[in-house]
Amino acid sequence: MDFGIKGKVALVTGGSRGLGRQMALSLAGEGVDVAICSRTEATLAKTAEEIRALGVRCEYVVADASDVAAVEAVHAETVEKLGPVDILINNVGGSGSKTNYPVTMTQNPIGEWTDENVDTFPLETVKDVFSRNLFGGYRLTQLVLPHMKEQRWGRIITLASIWGREYGSNVAYMSAKAAVIAATKHAAVSLAKYGVTFNSIAPGTIAHEGSMWDRFKKENPPETVEGFLAKYFPRGEFGYPEPVGDLAAFLASDRSGMITGACIPVDGGQGHSLI
Repeated sequence: MDFGIKGKVALVTGGSRGLGRQMALSLAGEGVDVAICSRTEATLAKTAEEIRALGVRCEYVVADASDVAAVEAVHAETVEKLGPVDILINNVGGSGSKTNYPVTMTQNPIGEWTDENVDTFPLETVKDVFSRNLFGGYRLTQLVLPHMKEQRWGRIITLASIWGREYGSNVAYMSAKAAVIAATKHAAVSLAKYGVTFNSIAPGTIAHEGSMWDRFKKENPPETVEGFLAKYFPRGEFGYPEPVGDLAAFLASDRSGMITGACIPVDGGQGHSLI
């Protein structure tokens, strides 16, 4: 299937590893020129070479995409080196550092961290998690929209989570991801008339190289891992990045023109929401 996006320019935040890397590679496989950013130059440089090997242009910028001022510089450098952004993937996020929580923490059945005392959950942690998941992407969206509206074509994809759709993880992460889904829906309805689509992807628990779940598999006996997976995951395995990357490429394509405002789970049946 020809996705019709060869020669477009994409910006993927958090694009050096994990889901961001896979989405960047999937776009490059469709002939899209890609800019990626993250905080670690070594992984950025490695991923940029992988992307270029697919025959497209790739630039990278060392930056913290949760920092509003930093994303303005990322956008400016992307436009300077590759051209105006046609496809934006707001991938940066996170649930916060467990070591910073001055409350009792326990693990829920799917292994995410959840707080027992919402009334004492630190406000500064909530602010930090919202910054990681919402504010940088919100600003980038503002920056890319003028070009998209002018050409009456654009694709913006945000990375949410199944914990933005239903109960799970901690109060900060769940709230921030729900906000990402809501902001995406509002933008989709408000700007549909310009030919710009906004959608979010809600991954379940994904294991990729260097992730906590990759370490879990390596650091525990096989019977422990197998028992955990059989008990809590319908497929009996963790998720993996490729379906997320390929879905992002489809949502970025001409083939998805009537899909906007959607939040699409990629979780192997892990989530229980009916919505």
